[in-house]
Amino acid sequence: MASVVFSRVRERALNPNAVFAAFALLPFSALLGSEAHAAETFFKDFPFLIQCEYKGTSHAYYLSRLGVDGIAIYITPDRQAGTISIGGTAEAVGDERSGTCAGKTLDQLRSAGQAFDLGR
Repeated sequence: MASVVFSRVRERALNPNAVFAAFALLPFSALLGSEAHAAETFFKDFPFLIQCEYKGTSHAYYLSRLGVDGIAIYITPDRQAGTISIGGTAEAVGDERSGTCAGKTLDQLRSAGQAFDLGR
């Protein structure tokens, strides 16, 4: 029984299609790594969390992604999203409702006590 299991493991481990797929994806992983590295330069400029209120309910938007274009995407645990850039204003993504963050800059959010930085 054990020899059958080991032979199946060996067959799967040396599957030529799996090996080819792994090598085919290597160039793409290098591209993703360079984008992440470019974004690291500005990551410290964005707050980790932005707190917004809409119709009496507070929502915590967590920094999710920073694109190479300098636009940060914030997401709540219930999948609401917003964007902001260093010189721009906060905007909702995929929704037209405006809460207490809409149209504010990062400086305005910080001065209003709605932006929370790590290590600042």
